[in-house]
Amino acid sequence: MRIGVVGIGGRMGRLLAEEVVAGGFTLSGGTERAGSGQAVPDGATAYPDVPALAAASDVVVDFTHADVVAGHAALLAAANTAWVLGTTGLSAADDAAVQRAAQSIAVVQSPNFGPGITLLLALAERLGAALPATEYDAEIIEMHHRQKVDAPSGTAVGLGRAVAQGRGVRLEDVMDSGRDGHTGPRLPGAIGFAALRGGQVVGEHTVLFAAGSEHIALTHRAFDRRMFATGAVRAAAWAASKPPGLYTMADVMGVS
Repeated sequence: MRIGVVGIGGRMGRLLAEEVVAGGFTLSGGTERAGSGQAVPDGATAYPDVPALAAASDVVVDFTHADVVAGHAALLAAANTAWVLGTTGLSAADDAAVQRAAQSIAVVQSPNFGPGITLLLALAERLGAALPATEYDAEIIEMHHRQKVDAPSGTAVGLGRAVAQGRGVRLEDVMDSGRDGHTGPRLPGAIGFAALRGGQVVGEHTVLFAAGSEHIALTHRAFDRRMFATGAVRAAAWAASKPPGLYTMADVMGVS
């Protein structure tokens, strides 16, 4: 199986390349944005653009930037190449582009490819369904390194969506993020978010359900980014033989 990596010269791209080889797959090569100052790793084939990489790959793994997701979606669908997408901070238009691509190719999209977070997402949905929103206030707390540019994190938003799914509501209708100043009392049924930034924290996420008589908190801490790369390569191997559709890491792990 041939796996290509978009943005292969970056920190995550290099880990992905290493995990492709470690997994016994063929690293078809990768792309790197002109002017990024990041070079394709030694021994990896450099491709000038995503269509060239797609033509040489069975699956392309993409952890780049939200600004290029819609374009990549169209290009990979046209090339009929499966896509593993870990980019976060997507707009509604980006999400729509991903969904269109999934009509033609297998797309595995997840805010986090770690097995622990995948299970936490499933638990968050079940707790959201089991604990009444009128009695249990849901809060998502996350912390990441100082260089992270989006907030709340994609994983935090994913956890909020899981709680909302369990409650049978749209996250966009109940999301409460960035409280500041005189906000008034907490709105019933709201799903709150708090984002912390500092140091070099790889990722910490807590889902908290707070009632008058008890608190339930589930926390996941990531200590090594390689975990995400290992999971994404596992998803790539899984996606290569799947029909068109939009899948998640839960599908890959069989916990959906």
